[in-house]
This record gives sequence, C-alpha cells and structure tokens, in this order.
Amino acid sequence: QVQLVESGGGLVQAGGSLKLSCVASGSRIGPLSMGWYRQAPEKQREFVAAVTRGGSTTYSESVKGRFTISRDNAKNTAYLQMNSLKPEDTAVYYCAAIGPTGGAWDYWGQGTQVVVSS
Repeated sequence: QVQLVESGGGLVQAGGSLKLSCVASGSRIGPLSMGWYRQAPEKQREFVAAVTRGGSTTYSESVKGRFTISRDNAKNTAYLQMNSLKPEDTAVYYCAAIGPTGGAWDYWGQGTQVVVSS
C-alpha cells in the first residue's frame, strides 16, 4: 500500500506561483510514477502532470510551459511548481501514484485546494 500526503495549496493572485509537494510512504520501493490531477467545481477530474521514477515527465496542454513536475526519489516526494497561475487553475489538486510494480493510478492523496484570484 502507498499513502500520499499533499501540501502547499493556498490562495494566490493571477500571475503568481505556488509549489505543491506530495510525500509517498508505505512502500520500500517508491512508486513507479507520481502525478497530479485536479478537479474544479462542477468539472471532472483532469490530468495535470506526471513523472516516472526515471524522471520522464508528461504534461497536459493547459499547463505546459507554466507548471513543472519534479521528483526526489530519495525522499519519495514529488513536486509541482506552478507559475503564471490563472483563475482557471483554481481546483483541488490531487497527488496520485502508480505502485512500485506498475498498474494504474491506484493511490490518491486527500487533495489540496488551490485558489487563483483575478
């Protein structure tokens, strides 16, 4: 089992920055992949970014060039640096993980709220 704990959300003005963190625990070998999803009010949860244990990254088109995902394998921690934030980035951000041996996004954090004011 993998447990995920996010931190770093908050309120920021448009154009500002925030950095989210997600710590994974419960497995001697860290997750194969760690990622971020978000869910805005009355919208479906959507993929934001992901990083593999080897450091390969993927981004949604809506955040490419503004957000950067990174990972510290020694700390089993993933980060999401969010720059040039827009009001439409307002959402609950969830950390997700694919377990050490692969599979689906089976593990989820509790979510952290990000509010971007205009």
